[in-house]
Amino acid sequence: MRHRRAAAAAVLLALTVTTAGPAAAATAASVRPSTGPVGPVGPVGIWRLDGYGTLLRVESGRLQEYQVTGISCLPGASARRVPGSGGSSAFRYATEDGEVLTVRSGSVHVEGSVGDRATRRVTSLPERCREAQEPGPAADPVATFDTFWQTFAENYPFFAAKGVDWDAVRESLRPRVHAGTTEDELFAVFEEMLAPLHDAHVHLSDGAGRFFGEGRPGTTIPTLELETRVKAYIQEVDLDGRAPREFAQGRISYADLPDGRGYLRLSGFGGYTESGDFASESAELDRALSAVFTAERTDRLRGLVIDLRINGGGSDELGLRLAGRLTDRPYFAYAKRVRNAPADAGRFTRPQSLYVRPARGPRYTGPVAVLTGGSTMSAGETFTQALLERPGRTVRIGEPTQGVFSDVIGRTLPNGWELGLPNEQFLTRTGKTFDGPGIPVDVSTPVFTQEEFDARRDSAFTAALRRLPRA
Repeated sequence: MRHRRAAAAAVLLALTVTTAGPAAAATAASVRPSTGPVGPVGPVGIWRLDGYGTLLRVESGRLQEYQVTGISCLPGASARRVPGSGGSSAFRYATEDGEVLTVRSGSVHVEGSVGDRATRRVTSLPERCREAQEPGPAADPVATFDTFWQTFAENYPFFAAKGVDWDAVRESLRPRVHAGTTEDELFAVFEEMLAPLHDAHVHLSDGAGRFFGEGRPGTTIPTLELETRVKAYIQEVDLDGRAPREFAQGRISYADLPDGRGYLRLSGFGGYTESGDFASESAELDRALSAVFTAERTDRLRGLVIDLRINGGGSDELGLRLAGRLTDRPYFAYAKRVRNAPADAGRFTRPQSLYVRPARGPRYTGPVAVLTGGSTMSAGETFTQALLERPGRTVRIGEPTQGVFSDVIGRTLPNGWELGLPNEQFLTRTGKTFDGPGIPVDVSTPVFTQEEFDARRDSAFTAALRRLPRA
């Protein structure tokens, strides 16, 4: 899921907080009917997701995922039905990690992700799935390479945009892999294949110390060390030493500024609670926003700075909840679609439009300055995109965002290594996507450069105050 995260580990349905984080299918009304025989009533049965390279075997008490390509099928995560949940038309399942999904005939919804994933009932599992073995370290390096390459070939939507010929990559590097290839050698081959993508939603881990992941050149992936440094810097330089009020384990903070303006900082759209489940995360966000957006404050506030410059992503749904505090009427946020043709990187599901809905209770609808940079990732970016058509005046200041929006497909390779990759696009009303270069700003300033630190200044924050009205 997207509880990202800049890059999430493999989880059920491979659907990141977070992401940033942190999930691209047709609406339920447009789901294609099954062409096979009529199956059991309700969601019990075998379902193929439209996109995502996933089959689900749904039973009344248990759900099993299968991760499939044209050459492979490996068992993925399993989940058990939530006691007392749903009815004959919808079942809720939870994984050991607390991810919750709702399965209906024709769709799957994952808590924390926006939209639904269309499904089509199939009569049986493919033969290779019925023979699927648990992945493990004894797997043939060649089989692992082929599954790795095929997974990207069938799901990754951005090869053309990245200028990468994936077929040529295979021709060049597969001869280096054979039955005697060591783990170090195989991991190095995979790193060589992934490095040209410069995609922060791509990651590879062997679970024992080897890890690959990188962002767009010239940007910095958020870390706890960077977050800690920036929090202290903002308090000293921007807030004149005054400590802001903090919520959500320090991931959200707010301070009233002079002249009737406010400052709201979010370092992610997740990681708010110890348990990390969506119910507690959303409750904590609501608690924080209710404390910030009081009736008294929203009446007197003349301008609001929202700082996302160090934001590792998380849940897109939580981003839409915040956006709902900033409008008094519904509006288009973005449309989401997923690549769904293994042999054609240009084919996608019908875009599913998502909207910002006004929250209940006090809302702020005045001028907003959004601070972004290359460390604004995933759900931090989808939230930024959800403000593009905000009815109130909104200005983006700083530097372009990282350029990764999709949920992350989590995959386990035949040798047990964990792989993550994106397969979705988030579109504007006109069909534009910001994957790669990120969402541009209206006002360009440096963002936490060494020169800024040395001079004890924050140009983006200063520019925001200049563009927001005073009381």
